[in-house]
Amino acid sequence: MSRFAPLPEPPYYAVIFASQAAPSDSTSDDYGATAARMVALAAQQPGYLGVESTRDASGFGITVSYWRDEASIAAWKADLEHAAVRDAGRERFYERYTLRVAKVERAYGWSR
Repeated sequence: MSRFAPLPEPPYYAVIFASQAAPSDSTSDDYGATAARMVALAAQQPGYLGVESTRDASGFGITVSYWRDEASIAAWKADLEHAAVRDAGRERFYERYTLRVAKVERAYGWSR
């Protein structure tokens, strides 16, 4: 995905997911379909504001999802399909990952 997420008025939250794909799944169709499904499912959740994601040729990726509040993040984490995919990620898709949650207090942009 190479789009910018909407830029809502702060405050809101960013969930920053950095990952290293496992060598066997870094370019698999299954991984791509699963990632696309998670973005579509997240977009249906109350409090979802948008997502930005990138992955390089070595399999290192960063996905930032934006949420209205911490309760929305907790509800997304509790989603059963999302939980099953997290388990699959640890078993098959990722060598390692980190997750950070940050409160966005200022945001602005520029475009030509």
